[in-house]
Amino acid sequence: MTASSSARNQDSLSQTQIDALIRIVLTNPLLNTVFRKTPHLNLPEYYIGAGCIAQSVWNHSFGMPIDNGIRDIDWVYYDPDLSYDKECEVIDSVRREFDSLAVRLDIKNQARVHLWYEQHFGYPIEPFSSLEEAIRTWPTTATAIGMRMNPNKEWKVYAPFGLSDLFSLTVRANKVQITEEIYERKINRWKAIWPGLTVIPWE
Repeated sequence: MTASSSARNQDSLSQTQIDALIRIVLTNPLLNTVFRKTPHLNLPEYYIGAGCIAQSVWNHSFGMPIDNGIRDIDWVYYDPDLSYDKECEVIDSVRREFDSLAVRLDIKNQARVHLWYEQHFGYPIEPFSSLEEAIRTWPTTATAIGMRMNPNKEWKVYAPFGLSDLFSLTVRANKVQITEEIYERKINRWKAIWPGLTVIPWE
């Protein structure tokens, strides 16, 4: 299998890092199943990313079970059709394919996030213009990452802040969109499960 990264972060991602990342995530049976079966669904451009990727790396690095602490799998895509019904169609299609998975798939059209974000988090955001723009706002540098395997078995990795924090087991806030309160909630949960993480304070 081959791998590529977007032009934006090409310089910061070494092929060695990408290859190591792919090897680790494929040892997680949950992710292995999703990565290998999703290309056959013929759905919009997507990424599997965020916590499930970072936490697989943390588990591997700390010698823990590879699925330790992973509560869900973030499956994100971008479709300019903002209708709720269309998103529900995609959600139903993906979940039917993976209904035997032991964890929940969190499936979201990133083009629609601004429609519900304020109600959920308490403050509004601007619409995202692309899937990659959405990933650039994810809460930490280590979890701002998306991966997919294309039908030709070529990997696409998007990590706008690089992979150094991920592999050095460092948690650092990405302050583009989240609040300090959201960051604190996340790191408190993560430190309880992976106490060896190096957590950079908000300030």
